[in-house]
Amino acid sequence: MTRIGTSDLDILPLALGGNVFGWTADRDASFAVLDAFSAGGGDFIDTADSYSAWVPGNSGGESETIIGAWLADRKPQGVTVATKVSQHPEFRGLAASTVRAAAEASLGRLGVEAIDLYYAHFDDETVPLEETVAAFGALVSDGLVRYVAVSNYSPERLQQWIDIATETGVALPVAVQPHYNLVHRNDVEAGIIPVAERNHLGLVPYYALASGFLTGKYRSTDAAGQASPRAQGAAKYATTQGLAIIDALEGIGAAHGVSIAATALAWLRAQPTVVAPIASASQVAQVPDLLDGARVELTAAEVAELDRVSTWTPAS
Repeated sequence: MTRIGTSDLDILPLALGGNVFGWTADRDASFAVLDAFSAGGGDFIDTADSYSAWVPGNSGGESETIIGAWLADRKPQGVTVATKVSQHPEFRGLAASTVRAAAEASLGRLGVEAIDLYYAHFDDETVPLEETVAAFGALVSDGLVRYVAVSNYSPERLQQWIDIATETGVALPVAVQPHYNLVHRNDVEAGIIPVAERNHLGLVPYYALASGFLTGKYRSTDAAGQASPRAQGAAKYATTQGLAIIDALEGIGAAHGVSIAATALAWLRAQPTVVAPIASASQVAQVPDLLDGARVELTAAEVAELDRVSTWTPAS
C-alpha cells in the first residue's frame, strides 16, 4: 500500500480512471470493470465532474453517477474516490461559488459524505488564486472534502498555491496530477517533480499508458481501421523511438511475466514522488494488466534501461 503525499489515504498504487465510464463503457460494463478492480485489490478511483460531457447526449457527471451507483450497490470498504472541478458545463472555472456548488453536485452524484481527494482540474487564471485556494480550504474545513489536490498546473502556479495555503493556514494540497508517461516525460521531470519533492506531494499521473500506445497495441502511425476513439492519439507515438520503448517494455515485462502495459505502469511507479498512475479500462479483460502494474517491481537496471530508451519528447 502507498500513502498519498502527507494524507492518511493509503491505497494500492494504481488509480482506476473513470473517464471511460459513460463513454466507452456503459453502466453495466463500468460495474463489471469496477467489480474486477475491487476484487483484485484495487481501491483508488479517479474521475471528474466533467466526465463525459463530450459524448453526444451527455451533459457531464455521468462517470460520477455510475461510480456513485456502484458504491451504493456494492458498498465496498476502504475505497478512495478522487474527483475534479472546473470543466463541468454548469460549473466552469474556479471561482469560490463555483467550486462550492460543483463540490456539492459531485457529492450528490457520488453519494458520499465527503470527497476523499478533490482536484482543481485546470488552472483558472481569471480568478485570483487566493480565492480558489480559500474556497478549497473551506471545503475541507466544512467537511465536504478530506484532501485538496491540483491537476494540470504549471510548476510556478502550483508553488504559488502552496505558498498561499501556507500563509493563510488552509489545507495544503497533498497530490498533483500531471500528464506523465514514458513518451511524455520532460516537462514533468524538469518542473513538477521538483515542486512535489520540496512540498511532499504525491504524483498521480494521467495518460499513464499514453492513450493506449504503451499497451503495445499500436505499432503503426496509421490509425485507419481502429475503432477506438483514442486510436489517433495513440498512433502518433508509433515512431522509431516510440517503438523502441515498446520493444524494451516487452522484453522487461517478459522477464517478470507481465504485459507491456503493466511494465509501463511499474516504470512510472518507480519515478520520484509517483504514488499511483491512473489507467482506465473499458473491459474486464484489461483490468488484470493494470493490477499487475501496481505490484510488479522493476530492478534498478530495468528502470535505467527504460529511462535511457525514452529520453525524448514526441512532436505534439
